[in-house]
Amino acid sequence: MIPRLTSKSLLALAVAATLLAGSGVATAAGATAGPSPSPTGSPGVEIPATPAGQQLRWVLDAIGRAPVPESEIKEHIADSYLAAVPPAEVNAFLQQLAGLTLNAVDSSRPKQIEVTATLAGHKLTVTLGVDDTGKIDLLGAEPILPLPPEPKTWKELDERLAKVAPRHAYLAAEIKGSRIRPIHAIGQNTDRPIGSMFKLYILGALAKQIRQGKLSWNTQLTITPELKSLPSGELQDRPNGSKVSVLEAATLMISISDNTGTDMLLHKVGKKAVEKTMRAWGARDKRNFPVLSTREMFTLKGADYPKHTKAYLALGTAAKRAYLRDTIGKLPLTSIVPWLKPPRELDTIEWFASPADIARAHAELRKFTDPNVGRVMSVNPGSLAEGTWYKGGSEVGLLALGHSYRAANGKVYAITTLATDPSAPFPATATPELVSLARGAVKLAK
Repeated sequence: MIPRLTSKSLLALAVAATLLAGSGVATAAGATAGPSPSPTGSPGVEIPATPAGQQLRWVLDAIGRAPVPESEIKEHIADSYLAAVPPAEVNAFLQQLAGLTLNAVDSSRPKQIEVTATLAGHKLTVTLGVDDTGKIDLLGAEPILPLPPEPKTWKELDERLAKVAPRHAYLAAEIKGSRIRPIHAIGQNTDRPIGSMFKLYILGALAKQIRQGKLSWNTQLTITPELKSLPSGELQDRPNGSKVSVLEAATLMISISDNTGTDMLLHKVGKKAVEKTMRAWGARDKRNFPVLSTREMFTLKGADYPKHTKAYLALGTAAKRAYLRDTIGKLPLTSIVPWLKPPRELDTIEWFASPADIARAHAELRKFTDPNVGRVMSVNPGSLAEGTWYKGGSEVGLLALGHSYRAANGKVYAITTLATDPSAPFPATATPELVSLARGAVKLAK
C-alpha cells in the first residue's frame, strides 16, 4: 500500500481500481495474460516469459483495445478478483490507462512482477500477480509521488496529520531502556488498529525463544498450503514443501511484510507466546485475543462477508479460538474476495495498540543483544536514514508508520503514527505526507 516503504500490507495490492485524487491518474485494477506484443511498452523493456509476465503483456495489449469482450476478461482474470471488480469496471479501468508506457521491470518472479510505468507524465509502480492457474489475482498501481515539505513545527505537524486522517494518534518519544519519555504526542495511549505492526510482537516472541535455546535463526520452516497467506510478500509463491530458515522468514516478515512468513513464524512460536509478549509489552486490548494470523484476518473479512465476521464477534475468547481452528482454518484462500471500500471492521477485526505501545515494542526489541534482531528491523528503514528500525502497517482505511533510530547525540527516539479512516480508503497522497511528517519529527525531536 505504500510507495517505497515496501510494507504494502495485507490487501492493499489485492484490491481494485482507484483514481489518484485530483490528477486523473489511475491506480490499480484487474486483468491478465497473453503473449501478444504491447503497443504501450518501451522498445528496450523486455517482459519476462513467466506466467506473471505473460499476464502483464495481456494487460498492456488490452489497454489499447478496451473495452475488451467480457468473455476474454473472464478467461484471464481470477473469479475471486472479478467478484470485487466486475468486467465492466475492468474495462473502465483499462480505458483510463490509455497511453500507459512501460519504463522498466523492477522485479520479477514466476507468479509476480513489478514494473515502473508512466501515465500522463506521472510515474507509477505497477504490481501484478497470478494464482496457481495463471490467472490474475493481484494487480495494483501506486503513484510514485514526491514527498511534501517537512513540517517546521509540532503545530504544523498536528494540523497536517489531522487533515490526513479523521482518526489518528501520534507519539514522538525518547527511549530509555523500557521507559518512554514523550516529546510530542496526540492520543499516545489510545488504542488504534495497527495492521502489520503486530508482527513486532511475533519477532519479540521469536527472539525470546531463540535466547532460551528453543529455536535458532537457522531452524528450518516448511511452507504448507495451510500456512500460505495472501500478499504482501513472496513466500506464498514458493512451492509447497519448500524450506525457509527462521532468519529469512523473520527478515521478510519485517522488511516486506511477508504474510506467509508471518503466519509460519506465528505457528512456530505459538499464539500463546505472542499473546504473552503483547501483554507484557503493553498491547493488552481485549480485541487482540486470540491473536489472528494474517490469513485468519483476511478470511474473516473476505470470505462470505459478513457471515463469519458476525459469528466470530459474537463469541467469547475460547470459542473464538475454536471457530478459527474448526471453521476459518478450513476455508481455502480462494474463498477470500478482495474488498476496496468501504473499509471493513477496522474497530473489531484487526490488531490494536497505542503509539506508546509501539514505542515500547521498539524499546523491548532494542534490549535484545542478538545482532540479528537489529538486522531484521533495519533492512527497510521506512524512507528514513539508513539504520532506522521500521515496521509499518496498512489495509483499506488504515496507515501506520513506526520508526526508531539512534540520533547523532547518542539518544534513541521512536516516532509512531497511527491513522485510520473508517469511511473510505486513503488517497495515494496520504503515505508521502505521513513519511514527510516522520522526517520532520526526526529534526524536531532533537
